[in-house]
Amino acid sequence: MRLTVTTWNINSVRLRIESVLRFLREAQPDVLCLQETKCPDELFPLKAFKGSGYEHIVFAGQKGYNGVAIISRFPLLTRDVMSFCERADARHISAVLGPEAGPAAGIVLHDFYVPAGGDVPHRDLNPKFAHKLDFLSELRAWGGRRVAGPAILVGDLNVAPLEHDVWSHKQLLDVVSHTPAETEALETLRGEAGWIDAARLLTPEPEKIYTWWSYRSPNWELANKGRRLDHAWVSPDLAGTVRRVEVFRAARGWDKPSDHVPVTLALEL
Repeated sequence: MRLTVTTWNINSVRLRIESVLRFLREAQPDVLCLQETKCPDELFPLKAFKGSGYEHIVFAGQKGYNGVAIISRFPLLTRDVMSFCERADARHISAVLGPEAGPAAGIVLHDFYVPAGGDVPHRDLNPKFAHKLDFLSELRAWGGRRVAGPAILVGDLNVAPLEHDVWSHKQLLDVVSHTPAETEALETLRGEAGWIDAARLLTPEPEKIYTWWSYRSPNWELANKGRRLDHAWVSPDLAGTVRRVEVFRAARGWDKPSDHVPVTLALEL
């Protein structure tokens, strides 16, 4: 069985619902995990997703900021939301694939939206950066392996951890998302918990991988000053099933795009 799971920071699900539906028509993933939905629960566009064949949906949202959702062809057994840094700010949701998913049944899906961290990479000068580091510290303490069995962790982790996850390692060392404090924190928590970085499993460095291009760039495609902020990790028991990680770059050029693009993980189970 081929299982495909897509992660996408959509930067407002209601504003970009037509782009999401277009992607679902073109790529047809089994599961779509969204971040930054910016949508209170009562306004989530359930009807649009169900009309596209995605009947099974869990979400955690709030007005104007953050928000996560898991949208699935297969039934989802559970809905679990974790809070970090004593804030119930809709940055995590998880669910378990039901028996109807066949060989994928029982896989735990985690969808995360890590704080961006603002513009100043100093804890004492920037409360947003301090929040990000604290969030990563709590994520490290959680680890993600408290639930027995196979698991997938995806999301906008807002860190480009490796040298070739950014357009210029040297120029971005003092830029939030690629500072040593962030990259070391993310790689430490991933390594300690045993998560496998699926994209780099298949495409090792020094090949560049980007999933985000800034709105500030007048010509994002020509400049190509990207960063890999969106990730798909698998538990060690799924490492041998990873077949593909595809960055859907074309979506960055669509009308009213998100600055992130969909990233799809494919497993052969």
